Amino acid sequence: MSVILMSIKPEYVDKIFSGEKKYEYRKRLCKEKIDTIIVYSSSPIQKVVGELKIKQVLYDKKNVIWNKTNKYGGITKIKYDKYYENCDYAVAYEIEKAVLYDEQKDLKDYHIKTAPQSYIYIKKEVDPNE
Repeated sequence: MSVILMSIKPEYVDKIFSGEKKYEYRKRLCKEKIDTIIVYSSSPIQKVVGELKIKQVLYDKKNVIWNKTNKYGGITKIKYDKYYENCDYAVAYEIEKAVLYDEQKDLKDYHIKTAPQSYIYIKKEVDPNE
């Protein structure tokens, strides 16, 4: 299993850690199986704020994913449709557990220079506390 660092907009980060949002949507499926997502809260926060343990990854036609996940998707149907406008399929990472860090971290703590547009794989041995 792999770990990725994912850029997520602050409004959705807040919903994830409050428990309102239990699915994180993406357009493309990761090539590797993911069990942990390290959360980078994008501008204006620009910090690594926590991590998510992933229960499962759903991949199906976008209307099927919406019907399965919308109750805890943390997004309106209008925004969902706009996000997937030119896509037939959708990916939803089901969040099993969200852990908010006591102290926010910088990307450099993970040996990353710039925030990923979507996500970047992280080597498991990278420990930001070292």
